[in-house]
Amino acid sequence: MSSEAQAVTIVMVEDDEGHARLIEKNIRRAGVNNEIVPFKDGTSALEYMLGNDGSGEASAGRHLLVLLDLNLPDMTGVDILAKVKANRHTRRSPVVILTTTDDQREIQRCYDLGANVYITKPVNYDSFANAIRQLGLFFSVMQIPETD
Repeated sequence: MSSEAQAVTIVMVEDDEGHARLIEKNIRRAGVNNEIVPFKDGTSALEYMLGNDGSGEASAGRHLLVLLDLNLPDMTGVDILAKVKANRHTRRSPVVILTTTDDQREIQRCYDLGANVYITKPVNYDSFANAIRQLGLFFSVMQIPETD
């Protein structure tokens, strides 16, 4: 691993096409030009992050930022969050929850599982852009140690 900051890939898990476009537009508006890899369901997103075998080896060298909707067609975002945070290769990846639910218990559960930011839709885009920027800064200064 070189010491220079490695590009962060934004993994966007959002089944609503309109929301996905809005989110992307606002990430760009915030001046974040990182690659965005969109997924409409949890299964394909988890496959991308954890690999076909679910080991997480696929993400061993990657720096990911996960934007996660909680209401997906095939599983809940909470399930995805739990799997991402339980895997040693992906557990340090910041996860931003974007959802219509403002149920306090749900929010608390996400934070307990390791979510970094919880944003309810319709999103206040200034605070969203701000959160993404801060996470971006967090990435540019963060050197992820290689774990054996």
